[in-house]
Amino acid sequence: MSYSWDKRVEFIVGHMYDLDNNGFLDNNDFQCMALRATVIEGKGTINPARLNEYRTIMKALWDEISALADFDKDGKITTDEFKQAVRTTCLGKPYADFPKAMKAFIDAHYQMMDINNDGLVSIEEYRYNCITRIALDDIKQVDDSYNNLVSDEDNKKGGITLQRYQELYAQFMGNESDKCPAIYLYGPIPE
Repeated sequence: MSYSWDKRVEFIVGHMYDLDNNGFLDNNDFQCMALRATVIEGKGTINPARLNEYRTIMKALWDEISALADFDKDGKITTDEFKQAVRTTCLGKPYADFPKAMKAFIDAHYQMMDINNDGLVSIEEYRYNCITRIALDDIKQVDDSYNNLVSDEDNKKGGITLQRYQELYAQFMGNESDKCPAIYLYGPIPE
């Protein structure tokens, strides 16, 4: 597994944002994310009000990301453009200094991960989140990632809180080191 900063950002683009798998990001990907988030959060049920909230969040995120990363203004963001934008807006910065729409996305993603809405992401919820994005034949890889991610304090609480998730996400995107626990935020990153 490779956990370099480049690979982590490529993972975000390829496994979390580029839902239609066409090799670049565009507005369609973000509208698909809105629907996916609604279905996952509703455990198969569609709440029209929540779908509209997610559409608003994802539209704002797309607008913000495209303003920061669509350097040639073609309505598409390549992985290289995305990396350059993340380097400029996130590298070395705490969560509080991230762009507003990105923070809304991060918080919304946490809500999707916290399946039982108890304010903690447990190992079971982490497993579910990981397995929906990557093909694995052994859950031990996911469990090892979770165990490397969580701190003693997280374990005492029974999982990862929203505040801790925000901190970990900021480190995942904003820390070039491949030695911090945050590199495991989304499980094992395939080569």
